[in-house]
Amino acid sequence: MKKLRYLKNVSTLVLNTDACIGCGMCVDVCPHAVFDVSGQKARITDRDGCMECGACALNCPVDAIRVTPGVGCAAHIIQTRIRSGNLGVCGPGGACC
Repeated sequence: MKKLRYLKNVSTLVLNTDACIGCGMCVDVCPHAVFDVSGQKARITDRDGCMECGACALNCPVDAIRVTPGVGCAAHIIQTRIRSGNLGVCGPGGACC
């Protein structure tokens, strides 16, 4: 199966490795295998695979993970439209995305 990709370098995912206790909960709940645990600490192995669902942050027992669901992709789309000057509606009936 081809690995799912989102927009490059837009994820809001942040891991505080100092706070991480290496429990592996982020590995267990992440639907896209963005995390790995090695050396008793989690690490982000595929930031661009993050879909910003927030499961990792919601399940981290020590709040070592921060992510704002959906913000990275939305911010990229808005910034791209502003730079291109294309500020019109983007879907049928004016609905966006």
